[in-house]
Amino acid sequence: MAVRIDGKALAAKVKRQAAAEAAGLPRKPGLAVVLVGEDPASKVYVAGKERDCAECGIESFGHRLPAETTEESLLALIGTLNRDPRVDGILVQLPLPGHLREEAVIAAIAPDKDVDCFHPYNVGRMTAGDPVFLPCTPAGVMAMLDEYEIPVRGKRCVVLGRSNIVGKPMAALLTQRDGTVTLCHSRTEDLARYTREADVLVSAVGRRGLVTADMVKEGAAVIDVAMNRDESGRLCGDVDFAAVEAKAGWITPVPGGVGPMTRACLMRNILTAARLHQA
Repeated sequence: MAVRIDGKALAAKVKRQAAAEAAGLPRKPGLAVVLVGEDPASKVYVAGKERDCAECGIESFGHRLPAETTEESLLALIGTLNRDPRVDGILVQLPLPGHLREEAVIAAIAPDKDVDCFHPYNVGRMTAGDPVFLPCTPAGVMAMLDEYEIPVRGKRCVVLGRSNIVGKPMAALLTQRDGTVTLCHSRTEDLARYTREADVLVSAVGRRGLVTADMVKEGAAVIDVAMNRDESGRLCGDVDFAAVEAKAGWITPVPGGVGPMTRACLMRNILTAARLHQA
């Protein structure tokens, strides 16, 4: 039976450390959160991030914009926030309404305030192994591997999903820890051939039931990043949890695994930005 990786407990520990660090700064760190439209899931995510800020002694500046907001108006707001000395980090909640170009919005955020680590400058620094910030979800996964002393060096690591937010940076961070990494995706033939070899398997596809017990190596660490809904509307991941738990060495639950650590690592990034601005 696998060890369940408790993301909630580790996130609470990280947030306590962030609160202690924030209290020692000359001024409160500040996060500007921009939400465009009324997407229900986005509203929940933003509310959670604002609660985390309050717990960590970080001031949050909320900006709620209507769905019909023009790109020009949104970019103007980002420019204002870039210049605001109270704001250490800027977070524009994704996805955006269809008429807004995510790449243009991300590029408009000042790199030193890009606490999501989406800006091409920060992605490049991270990929080169000289990061200013780390992308929050992959950083959360690495923190969990460290906390539970799950070895990466020399191990076979398989990442399912090639998104810019999770899959690609996850592969980069595992490579930098000397893992032997395979990045799989929707075009990968015979997916199970790769997953059965994985000592560390990270799934970030968004397809319920994708990873079954027969696809998992005995004793592997299985990290489920995805957030899906089952037939009854309950949250679940990509992994057939009950079956895989009986075979894996370590496993993350959904919810209560990677999600809380993603938000905790955002708090870390805000503190990193605040130190840069208050040095």
